[in-house]
Amino acid sequence: MGIIRLGLILLTLSCAEPTATSARPAPATIVGQQQDNSYSINAERTVYVRLVQVRGDTGEPIHAFVRRMIESADSADARRLVIDVRSITTGDARLLVPLIKGIVTHDRFVKSGGLYVVVGPNSFSPTQNAATLLQRYANPIFVREVPG
Repeated sequence: MGIIRLGLILLTLSCAEPTATSARPAPATIVGQQQDNSYSINAERTVYVRLVQVRGDTGEPIHAFVRRMIESADSADARRLVIDVRSITTGDARLLVPLIKGIVTHDRFVKSGGLYVVVGPNSFSPTQNAATLLQRYANPIFVREVPG
């Protein structure tokens, strides 16, 4: 039953990937902060991903960024994934599909303690949608930024 469920999830998510571009203006970002998505892998084999924009309008499209990040995580045999979505304030939630798809297809990130999601008071609907999907199909530990 679990394999069928995973297959249906992947089928649903893969149908949404072609919508990964948008002709809308670039999203608002917080002044003084990095304006591009980034990731790093530390010695403890933890991948820290900082998502700033979900639209593929500027720079690297989100699906290409996620693919590159997942390939790097696989190469480093990463055991944990920390996704920081505090800076996402606007955007199209469908563009997070590649991220969710990349997570649910990797057992080491789906197991308990393998996935952390950092949210903040400025997080907007794309973050909420991603958090809901991750909570449903993975076992994330949510970390909330304390205001102030």
